[in-house]
Amino acid sequence: MTSEKQKKEESRFIRGLNDMQRKAVMHTDGPLLILAGAGSGKTKVLVHRIARLIDEEQVPPGRIMAITFTNKAADEMRARVDNMVGFGSGEIWVSTFHSSCVRILRREIEQIGYGRYFSIYDTDDQLRIMKEVCKYLNIDTRFCKEKAILHAISRAKDELIDPDRYEKQACDDFENTVAKAYRRYQEVLFKNNALDFDDLIVKTVELFRTCPEVLAFYQEKFRHILVDEYQDTNTVQFVYVSLLAGKHHNLCVVGDDDQSIYRFRGANITNILSFEEKFPDAEVVRLEQNYRSTQNILDCANEVIRHNRTRKKKTLWTGNEEGQKVRFRQFESGYQEAEFIVGDITRRVRRGDAEYSDHAVLYRTNAQSRLFEEKLIFGNIPYRVVGGVNFYSRLEIKDTIAYLKTIENARDDLAVRRIINVPRRGIGAASLAKAESYAETEGISLFEALEKVHETGLSGKAAAKIEEFTRLIEDFREKAAIMPVAQLIEELLEKTGYLAELAAEKTEEAEGRIENLNELISKAASYDETSPDGSLAGFLEEVALIADIDTVEDSENVVLIMTLHASKGLEFPYVYIAGMEDGVFPGYLSIDSGDDAEMEEERRLAYVGITRAKKLLTLTAARQRMMRGNMVMNPVSRFVRELPRELVDLGEDSEFSYRKSTPSMSFGNASSAMKGAIGAKPEKVFSGNLYGQSRSNPYSSAKKQFAVKNGSLDYKEGDRVVHMRFGGGVVKQITQGGRDYEVTVEFDRFGVKKMFASFANLKKE
Repeated sequence: MTSEKQKKEESRFIRGLNDMQRKAVMHTDGPLLILAGAGSGKTKVLVHRIARLIDEEQVPPGRIMAITFTNKAADEMRARVDNMVGFGSGEIWVSTFHSSCVRILRREIEQIGYGRYFSIYDTDDQLRIMKEVCKYLNIDTRFCKEKAILHAISRAKDELIDPDRYEKQACDDFENTVAKAYRRYQEVLFKNNALDFDDLIVKTVELFRTCPEVLAFYQEKFRHILVDEYQDTNTVQFVYVSLLAGKHHNLCVVGDDDQSIYRFRGANITNILSFEEKFPDAEVVRLEQNYRSTQNILDCANEVIRHNRTRKKKTLWTGNEEGQKVRFRQFESGYQEAEFIVGDITRRVRRGDAEYSDHAVLYRTNAQSRLFEEKLIFGNIPYRVVGGVNFYSRLEIKDTIAYLKTIENARDDLAVRRIINVPRRGIGAASLAKAESYAETEGISLFEALEKVHETGLSGKAAAKIEEFTRLIEDFREKAAIMPVAQLIEELLEKTGYLAELAAEKTEEAEGRIENLNELISKAASYDETSPDGSLAGFLEEVALIADIDTVEDSENVVLIMTLHASKGLEFPYVYIAGMEDGVFPGYLSIDSGDDAEMEEERRLAYVGITRAKKLLTLTAARQRMMRGNMVMNPVSRFVRELPRELVDLGEDSEFSYRKSTPSMSFGNASSAMKGAIGAKPEKVFSGNLYGQSRSNPYSSAKKQFAVKNGSLDYKEGDRVVHMRFGGGVVKQITQGGRDYEVTVEFDRFGVKKMFASFANLKKE
């Protein structure tokens, strides 16, 4: 019979928990899958479960392992476990996958031929090794980039594919090249007694599989294993924890398949979806009570995610208030979208209703941060970019700006040094040092010294490469005098090979960097359209004013802006998700791929974004958005159209509305006629001015936007027209869009350009 003292002690582990949380905490033996919805208190459940195992089930602390993904998450869990368990908690293994494997390998790696004092190579180390490998194997890195090879090897290791198996499965030239590089890469690592980060887990699995006695020791040691964020595990991580739990079967995993958003990093959602198949005796507990958001926000999240077919059914609910409806606002341009969001935050803070730190702006890609950063800076609002750097501080942006500075002012030695060998031209450090020495002796700039390369003592290939570089800069200097900045940047990125080098990497990081460069082109195109003179000097001055102002103090009271991926695990009273358009979120690649798995991951990302909001969620879209220097028109995101009509606040002045005949219809069930009203070619279902519209910028005037459409063009196909920047040309095609005409003009000096009539302001000759 349980004593009163035992009852009292037991109560502290389940006090304040809901029924499902209690069930998860009280479970003791066998596999357990905790499906923890967003904001459902999963970390609290894990900590209470660990404490109860020690206190009530008499499990020694050293027999428990808790694994999560990031050092930050592990540190937070460690602190909470220490606080609840008290004396002896230090014996519990609370760590990341990688750190737990390092602890094991330091003791046991000699069993598989490595020395116990092995090195761990970071990304830069890996790249240096791969460069040596490519040189050794005569791999042409113009076509097969080192980073692309490393990315392919990393994905192979995620799936436990060794060099032999990879070679057998290779089916094209790229994979055959990777196979050779993979084998040599591993040979070099072994020779250097080194492991990369992927190897830390791969080699631990290899150790367990080849040394049964070692596996048996750790299986006995860790009688209870708990894994957080299980939906983000890959194949090798699944095998690692499965092997460890192979004897006692006390594997508790916590995760939410609806928040699996790291497929591009190798995460395998089938690990959580098939858990019951892998462990038939598993118990499943669903944590569906949300402690974070209002019911309206959760209802919208539930409605969006239910469109995914590959998921475990769960419905979030809360004891919180119903709350405000989710707001949706659509604007004419991305500029207006950013202006509205920043203005909305400013008004709320000035009224004293919230702090800056209560707000987060989320977007699909890092490139979208540029407009928000500019508006926040101009508004003198403190902000911080989470999971990234300031737009103008990013490597590819700084490289491109350095090129433009060199073109505009070749006396800028810092800019010249930065880009003289970017992309690689074969100009070595010794050659550059000679040129710098000559410049210092003669009292001239580095670029002037490079122009006099034969006087510096350099000759042969080095001199030829330098001459090629200076000719390139001189050529662009001439073009800058007559060419719009956006076109100058486009041609610069092409002629230097910068864009091609990024594309050849075939990595997620490289794709993001290309998107950032496209956003810089969009910035330049906006400048070209609005600047009185459109000079390169003016553009660099404008960028410098934005890039060099730092309003962010070392304080927590800042607006956070970040990608949706970076927002996972965070929460804010007020959340804005920008760029809710098909083509932006979800992106064109996901839409065009035809891959259901791709689209379902995008929808899960939307679900993650929605569930970050506690009090108010605002979704925004732009009818026209500058992308790679061109104005594109995208329909409203399908994720917005999936929201229930009765839960959406469209705003009194929004141009986006439902037909009166379908007041309760959800976007997702709209008829084809309805979809036409909110798609790329809307009919006249709009009313009023734009919400939050400002008349102080070139994109904000509704009168300007509608002037062409409601009237008629004063030119037709075949007519000669004049553009204020591009000069004279012939109209080749006029296409009627939903809200404007798209005009194709072949200019005498700048070739064929496509533009919207309302922005182009073409005049008939």
